[in-house]
Amino acid sequence: MNADTPYQVPLFDLNYGREEEEAVVQTLQSRWISMGPKVAELEAAFAAALGAPHALAVTNCTAALHMAMLVMNIGPGDEVIVPSLTFVATVNAIRYVGATPVFADIAGPADLNLDPAGLEARITSRTRAIVVMHYGGFPCAMDEIGAIARRHQLPIVEDACHGPLSEYGGQKLGAIGDVGCFSFFSNKNISTGEGGMFLTRHAEYHRRGQLLRSHGMTTLSHERSQGHATSYDVVELGYNYRLDDIRAALALVQLKKLRPDLERRARVRERYLQRLAGVDGLVLPFAGHQGFVSNYIFPVVLRDGGTGRREAIRQQLHKAGIQTSVHYPAVHRFSIHRRTSIFLPHTEHAADHVITLPMYAGLALELVDFIADQLQEALK
Repeated sequence: MNADTPYQVPLFDLNYGREEEEAVVQTLQSRWISMGPKVAELEAAFAAALGAPHALAVTNCTAALHMAMLVMNIGPGDEVIVPSLTFVATVNAIRYVGATPVFADIAGPADLNLDPAGLEARITSRTRAIVVMHYGGFPCAMDEIGAIARRHQLPIVEDACHGPLSEYGGQKLGAIGDVGCFSFFSNKNISTGEGGMFLTRHAEYHRRGQLLRSHGMTTLSHERSQGHATSYDVVELGYNYRLDDIRAALALVQLKKLRPDLERRARVRERYLQRLAGVDGLVLPFAGHQGFVSNYIFPVVLRDGGTGRREAIRQQLHKAGIQTSVHYPAVHRFSIHRRTSIFLPHTEHAADHVITLPMYAGLALELVDFIADQLQEALK
C-alpha cells in the first residue's frame, strides 16, 4: 500500500513491482524513449489480447475519443448520443469537433449503463454516432444497442476505459463497436500515468488515426532514424497524440499482469457482495452479473437521501480512514454542458446517491470487511 496516503484504505493502489522498474530502465538503456519499437510492440499485444485487427497507442483516452470523432467525419451540425453518467472527457470529445452531445439516460441504480429502451427516441436526422461507456467495466447491452445502431446506420464508439479484458457475448469490450477507446491513467487497470489506446476493426479508421496521431505526417521519427525514410509530407491537419516508449514499456508489463490482477479483483468484489447484500437502503449495481469483467471500481447507490446524506456518509468513512469517490457527477449538469430542457431521472438519482468504495487487486478481504462494517454503521 502507498505509504504516502493519509488513508488506511485508499481508493486505489498501483499494481507495480520490479518488473515495471526494469522495463523503464531497459527502455532508457535502448536510447530511444519517444514513440518507437515499444509502442509498436504494445499495439500488437493489445490488439491480440482484445481480438481486434488494429490498435493505436495514444497519449490518453481523451485523444482516442477525439480521434474517433475525426475518423468518422463528425463535425458541426451533427449530433452524437452519449450518456451523462460518465467522465466529462467522453462528452468533451464530441464538442471538440463542433458536434452536439445528445444525453441519454441510464437504466437505473442497479444498471448504471446507457439504457437502450430510451435510445431510439434520441435519434434524429442529424445523429451521426452513438457513444457507450461501459461503467466500471460492466458491459452495456450491446446486442440491443447494436441492433438500434444498425437499423439507423450509425457507428458505435465504445468508451472502454473502465474495461480492458471485460467480456460481452464472447467478445472483449472495445472490440465490439466501430472504435474502442481505452485509458492508461494512473488509477486504471492498466496504469502508465498517462496513456491510452484507439482500437478499431476498420482499416481506413486505422490509417487515418495513424496520421491524426502524429501531425498528419507520412513518416515518423523512428522510421527516419532507422533509415526507412529520409523525408515526410504532411497530408492532414493532425495532432500530437503520440505515446512514448517509456509508457509503452510500462503498459506491456501491466498488460501481462492484467488477467491475474482482474481475477483477484473478482474475489474482492465477491466479498463486497457477500457483506453488503441485503443491506437496507443500498443498491449494489450489476450484482447479478456473471461474465468476466475488469471490476475497475466498486460503486454502491443509496436508495434515498440526496447529496447531503451521501456526503455525510462519505465523511464518516473518511474519518474511519477509508477513501471514497463519486463516479460520476452528471455531465449535463456541468456549466459548460448544462442543458436546461433535459431531465434524466435515473442519471440524476445515481449522480446524487452513488459512492465509490475502494477497489484494487491487493485489497485484503479483512479490509473489505472493515469497509462494509463502517459503511453499514454510517448508513444508520
